[in-house]
Amino acid sequence: MAANFTADTLDRRMLNKRELQRRAGLPERDDVPLVAMVSRLDYQKGIDIAGHVLHLLMNQFDGEAQAVILGSGDPSYEGMLRHLASYHREKMTLFTGYNAEIAQCIYAGCDLFLMPSLFEPCGLGQMIAMRYGAVPVVRGIGGLADTVKDRVNGFSFYGYNADEFWNKLREALYLYRNDKDAWRTMQRNGLTGDYSWQTSAHSYQQLYQWAISRVRGW
Repeated sequence: MAANFTADTLDRRMLNKRELQRRAGLPERDDVPLVAMVSRLDYQKGIDIAGHVLHLLMNQFDGEAQAVILGSGDPSYEGMLRHLASYHREKMTLFTGYNAEIAQCIYAGCDLFLMPSLFEPCGLGQMIAMRYGAVPVVRGIGGLADTVKDRVNGFSFYGYNADEFWNKLREALYLYRNDKDAWRTMQRNGLTGDYSWQTSAHSYQQLYQWAISRVRGW
């Protein structure tokens, strides 16, 4: 990571984006949105619908963009992403395997972090991304629905299909390009959010108290 930053010094985050672009062999451009994934390449993680969305993104169906993917898993998904990255060498890079240093660089430098999971009991990537100032675009399921609030600290879509995913990503890209103040607010909301077990435990306690009250007729 090239630079540390806080919710009050988010301008310094651009140094990390440039570092990520250098490591990925992509042109160092501040004006182009950089989309990323750090994921196991498995059907659970929504890689099949992500492939189609990345194809549309790299072919500029919504303007210029860059993409960096880190992951390994199903050989068919690796092959799909490798083929896409080889065809768009100036815009997309695939890192296979897992590398903690590259992962941190991605979290700290990307603009948008994608998690279109088919199912996700908890999910850590979205919380790590938000803590590093990236804005997540996720499928609102399981732990992703618990932590990412649409248009508050990220973007959520609900149907498991490429069309809904693509439309939500386009919505995020529009905000990134056209409303910097709103974008910065979303980054700060993600950075300062409380995703600890203490908050979850308090919510469960409230739920149990409500259930007990219903049963006892209070």
